[in-house]
Amino acid sequence: MIPLLLTKLLVRSGAARYLPAARRRAQGGEDYLHYYSDRVLAAPVAEMTDPATFPAAPTADVIDLNVGAPQFASPLSLGRPTADRGTRPEAWGLPALRQAVARTQAHLTGLADGDWPDPAREVLITQGASGGYAAVLDALVNPGDRVVVFDPTAPLLALGAVSRRAAVRRVPTTVTAAGDLHYDPDALSRAMRGAKLVVLADPGNPTGASLTPAQRDHLIWAAKRSDVLIVLDETFTPFRYEGHAAPMPAAQDRTLRIGSVTPYGLASARVGWVTGPHHLLKAVALTATLNAPFVPALCQQLAARELARAEDLFGPTVEELRARRRYALDRLTGMGLPAPTPRGGYFAWVDVSRVQPAKPGTTPGRAFAERLLREAGVLVGPGCAFGPAGANFVRVSFAAEDGRLREGLSRLARFVTGPTPGKVVAPVKEEREAAFSRT
Repeated sequence: MIPLLLTKLLVRSGAARYLPAARRRAQGGEDYLHYYSDRVLAAPVAEMTDPATFPAAPTADVIDLNVGAPQFASPLSLGRPTADRGTRPEAWGLPALRQAVARTQAHLTGLADGDWPDPAREVLITQGASGGYAAVLDALVNPGDRVVVFDPTAPLLALGAVSRRAAVRRVPTTVTAAGDLHYDPDALSRAMRGAKLVVLADPGNPTGASLTPAQRDHLIWAAKRSDVLIVLDETFTPFRYEGHAAPMPAAQDRTLRIGSVTPYGLASARVGWVTGPHHLLKAVALTATLNAPFVPALCQQLAARELARAEDLFGPTVEELRARRRYALDRLTGMGLPAPTPRGGYFAWVDVSRVQPAKPGTTPGRAFAERLLREAGVLVGPGCAFGPAGANFVRVSFAAEDGRLREGLSRLARFVTGPTPGKVVAPVKEEREAAFSRT
């Protein structure tokens, strides 16, 4: 066993590619070795790939007398689920689900047939999108590595990197009224120097904004120039109201895409995925297996079934949310809180600094959210959780059930436009009950 310090030195110098042991481990992926984290380089790969560690029956004719869980109908269940009649699922996920993920991703992003991810080598099923992102960080990030995020961004994207003791660099962004995301190209280029990853969501969370084609091209150019990997969170891609997501074929060799079945009404199943180049993905699979192996087969079967019919059934859901988006934005504008039109997702990013002055020790967004919850019984997301750029903002979701959305926006309107600005007028009991009865 080569000591880790020597292994890292050999990898960084490029000499590792010439060592037989490294070539056996890389299996053709020598160009990706320098991206691997210490945890991957030090992992007991031989033991983990040894069939004795995770033995599996190669065909259905084999009788498995190595099962790790009892196989019988429990008195607490209605028979035994199909998923529990076989052995544990493959470490990378059920083949049917990986095929469904590849097809769904191609459909959502407008990928050409030849650009589909290979279900056998380029799709990994994970414990939700957050589990996939955690495995990516564990596979690729060491303490002190630089990770670039846009500001504002989803809290877990930044906090996940911070928890690995990475040096997080934020690139400020702005959003146009039409929902385009803009950043300063020079600021991004500076942040990318010496970085390991750039992490972003498309559409963005909390803004719902998307990069323009020109800025997308610049992002890819900057990533290639600085040899930075792109981690793209596509959780909200199914809720895209205008156009396709960015396929980014020019960056396919350095992009890991993350998604989940949460948008399809299966958040409780906790099934997600990571797709990307095989030699990056196998490092991610290794850390995912070390952290939490084997996504439950029953959950994977539910996910595969839902994705298989999503193309036919998901259209009405998107149209319903499109209508709620228009309704929510109209109501917010009417109460003096106009917000940019989100191109995707189901959030409005609302500047509340005009109705909630800044006070020492807090931000306008946090103070507004706390008062709104306390005085009106309405919960919104304080913008400060999404980064420094969110200090003046709150995130308002229009994904709530119709009646609750209407009642919540009505309470918000009374809070903002009542006799005393920012002071809520209690809703009439009958009106509140009528609104909730519609849900």
